[in-house]
Amino acid sequence: MERQPISREGYDKLREEIRHLEDDEMPKISQAIADARAEGDLRENAEYHAQREAQGMTQAKINQLKTKLSNCYIVDKSTLPKGVVTFGSRVTVKDLSDGAIEQYEFVGPGEEDYSGDVMKILTTSPLATGMMNKKIGDRVEVVVPRGTLRYEITSIDGE
Repeated sequence: MERQPISREGYDKLREEIRHLEDDEMPKISQAIADARAEGDLRENAEYHAQREAQGMTQAKINQLKTKLSNCYIVDKSTLPKGVVTFGSRVTVKDLSDGAIEQYEFVGPGEEDYSGDVMKILTTSPLATGMMNKKIGDRVEVVVPRGTLRYEITSIDGE
């Protein structure tokens, strides 16, 4: 798997989520398992089985987050080139099919957010990949499952 860029803030957010799961949630689940085990017969103890399942799901989430972090490298946005679309860029585009203006910010794993006026999308998404290293005024065609999107880049980071 190719390593992905991530901001210091995104990295810290993922580390904190892992810490919370390991230090707060797992001990609670372990205690709930111990309490359920103390009730006796485990074969018919629904609470015990539910907590064991929660433990497995939480451990899987921790493993997933650790894998995500291990495939990332921290990028200092201030060192990135100006005037071209890169990781961390906030890009305004005009949809050439209907003239709609849209804004995207290209982010790393764990930082994506599809709500709000500026959609934060992964740098590995087809749209971000299609716009990387483009300049203001460039036209971009991105093939997506529902067809081909055509955009003109009108600004980068508010330039």
